[in-house]
Amino acid sequence: MIAAIILAAGASRRLGEPKQLVCLGSENLLERAVRVAQEAKLAPVIVVLGHEYPLVLGNSSLGDAVTVINDEWQEGMASSIRRGIKTCLLLARQAEGAVIMACDQPAVTAEHLRKILLPQEITASEYAGRKGVPAYFPAKQFATLLELQGDAGARDLVRDALAIHLLHGELDVDTVKELEHAKTLFR
Repeated sequence: MIAAIILAAGASRRLGEPKQLVCLGSENLLERAVRVAQEAKLAPVIVVLGHEYPLVLGNSSLGDAVTVINDEWQEGMASSIRRGIKTCLLLARQAEGAVIMACDQPAVTAEHLRKILLPQEITASEYAGRKGVPAYFPAKQFATLLELQGDAGARDLVRDALAIHLLHGELDVDTVKELEHAKTLFR
């Protein structure tokens, strides 16, 4: 069993509205991320919410995804990763690992998620000359993930990891311009 931890707790300050709720086609970005994780057969799918979580929950159809609230979301990505890993350990003690992904990367596909599932190795996605999420972490890395602090997330952990190219992976929906670009590429 390999879990998915979808990071969706941020305030979307640059976009000016909750990016989790921005629609591409018939689904919002959060629903899309959950669907892709489920199509990749990841389980459980854990969604970490924070800023404006009642609004996000009230306007999203997440099926059987497990939602958890990160009260420390203002610290940054590391707090959401810690919350997701703790939930994973509660729900799936025997999990082989977890895929950490962001809700704002519309280029992520189930096929890509399956490609990064390499047993016993941290495997990142590569785009725009750098490594990042989605990234797979075997269970032996959970203790390290629980020690992360600040907004860098797991950046240092994926720096030397094996990486699989993700076409358009650099496109995350942080600004209105990026949203408009995403709408031309993904429907």
